[in-house]
Amino acid sequence: MVSNGKRVFLVGVVAGGVALFVSFVLRLFVGGVFLPELASETLFAVTPGQVGSSAIQSLGYLAKYATLAGAIAVNLILYGVLATILFRSSTHFSGRSGSFRLSAFSLIACAVMAALTLLFLGATHSLNQIPLMPLVVAYLFPPNLAFGIVLSSFQNRFLPAQTTECKAVDSMKGGYSRKRRLIIKSGIAAVVAGTLLAYGLEVLLPRQGQLNVPATVSSLYSQEVTQNDRFYRVDIAIFVPEVNANQWTLSISGLVDKPLTLTYDDFLSMPAVEQYNTLECISSKIGDNLISTAKWKGSRLKDILARAGIKQDAKYVVFKCADGYDVGIPIERGLLDGTLLAYEMNGVPLPKEHGYPLRAVVPGLYGMMNAKWITEVDLVNNVYEGYWQRRGWANNAEYETSSSIVIPGESDIGFRFDIAGTSSIMLDGTVPIAGIAFAGDRGVEKVEVSTDRGLNWTQASVKDPLSQYTWVLWSAQWNPPAAGEYRLAVRATDKTGAVQTAQFSVPFPSGATGYHVIDIKVLKNSQ
Repeated sequence: MVSNGKRVFLVGVVAGGVALFVSFVLRLFVGGVFLPELASETLFAVTPGQVGSSAIQSLGYLAKYATLAGAIAVNLILYGVLATILFRSSTHFSGRSGSFRLSAFSLIACAVMAALTLLFLGATHSLNQIPLMPLVVAYLFPPNLAFGIVLSSFQNRFLPAQTTECKAVDSMKGGYSRKRRLIIKSGIAAVVAGTLLAYGLEVLLPRQGQLNVPATVSSLYSQEVTQNDRFYRVDIAIFVPEVNANQWTLSISGLVDKPLTLTYDDFLSMPAVEQYNTLECISSKIGDNLISTAKWKGSRLKDILARAGIKQDAKYVVFKCADGYDVGIPIERGLLDGTLLAYEMNGVPLPKEHGYPLRAVVPGLYGMMNAKWITEVDLVNNVYEGYWQRRGWANNAEYETSSSIVIPGESDIGFRFDIAGTSSIMLDGTVPIAGIAFAGDRGVEKVEVSTDRGLNWTQASVKDPLSQYTWVLWSAQWNPPAAGEYRLAVRATDKTGAVQTAQFSVPFPSGATGYHVIDIKVLKNSQ
């Protein structure tokens, strides 16, 4: 039999689930604060970069959603503890009206959650810039009012009976009925709380397609441009920012002669540039799938800055974004022809997951320097350290030369091309080996493959890149001499003549290095 204290805790968790559901709906459709989101974002903000890197390496883009799920669980437990405390103090409410108890439960819960909200906000924001009263009234009170309603509806069932006789009658006549109603109500509310988490993660998680089985060179080459819904995504936003392009503006300020404010229509009316760029996350491991290529359309950043007039002492271009992200690039990078403020991706307006209405595309620098949801461009006279740089990641974030084997093998990179992997192949003539290589804006000169643990290298055939800023696709033919186990490796040489280093390093703080190596079993043909 479940003890009274445990049942009270369960009721608190159920009431907390209802409160979180209300809070989530407000966050989704109105904006404001969802406490688990704020808690998880604060955790990421104060976590050292090396720890964050390990989390991303282990869980990929799921790292922040796992943190969100944990924050939701902790928040539910907190509501359970709060309910237990309130019920233990319920003797103070004896003789009080139901509306009084409802108000007390709701206001106390609101006060506790408001204190936590301010604690988390204070860790990452300046509180004097936050409208505290609207925050509490509009976003914190409604969910905790729901908590109070659910809690007070159960409160009479747990208040100490006034007399022994009443307690006996209650025990004999109504105990079973009350337990059954409690179980039913708890189950219904638990379903609501579960729906919150399931629906929330469904809204938040990028929708990825399923892998196809064929692993052929043609299937690799046909997907040289990554579909928008398969393009990798790593950012600090738990909820994708909802930006209204009709109300959005971009401000150009700082060390400029004439500060500008541009609208979305302003960008659409400017001369446009289209170019292919590959983006890769600095957290990507060797053979990982945090790399993608798309066709971008937008305005050259240097043209925008020329309109504003660049002061002589400007050193860095700083991007500030709707999700609170910020990052800076050297002014020299900002003035390159290939650096864009893009508003289209693969022929359609930027998907909201990838920065709508405007993002930066900066050739030669890892993805974290390619800011999304940009609202401000600020020119400063110092080396600027952005969101990830303040957590230990490299500020000189130039791409390392890398190469990966997509076919054969079971590396994660196969997902980006909708190709399922295999750890074994049949000994049946020629076997294709194929993959990608990337060296940022330096370009790839050649790719070499080894099938004997790096003792000998054979030059692969390299397809012409879509632009000087993209990966190259490569392929080679291999005739295994016999059945057995083989170790394949690949290396690239960039157009400066520098050969990809064999020295292994983890992504933190400057990007992963080393050869991509896979083990393959060659099986005898049964025929």
